[in-house]
Amino acid sequence: MDSQTQNTSLQRLQNVEKRIVRVLELAAGVMDELSNPTGPRKEFVNNHCREFMQMIKDIQVALREEIKSACDYRPFEKCDYSSRIANEICCKKLDYVVLQLDQMKQTIDDYRSSTL
Repeated sequence: MDSQTQNTSLQRLQNVEKRIVRVLELAAGVMDELSNPTGPRKEFVNNHCREFMQMIKDIQVALREEIKSACDYRPFEKCDYSSRIANEICCKKLDYVVLQLDQMKQTIDDYRSSTL
């Protein structure tokens, strides 16, 4: 990652941190309102809960994007474990077959050069 990308990534993560602080403030506000001796104000609680849920969703999206951008390309990221393992096994088998073919070609070449 170059320094420009790191800076923008850090800035995005700082924004996420600010959102997390705001979410905690919203939760504390609702808790205070619920503990109000005269009873909670319904509109206040509804607005805070709505904002809380929206910010949680925004935080999840932002973190998911940051994690994706920080990771190497993964062609099987949406596949399950067995699909990835099956693919890796197939690749190892292909490597072995290519090695065997190379050895056969070498044997044929050696045979041809010895018969001349």
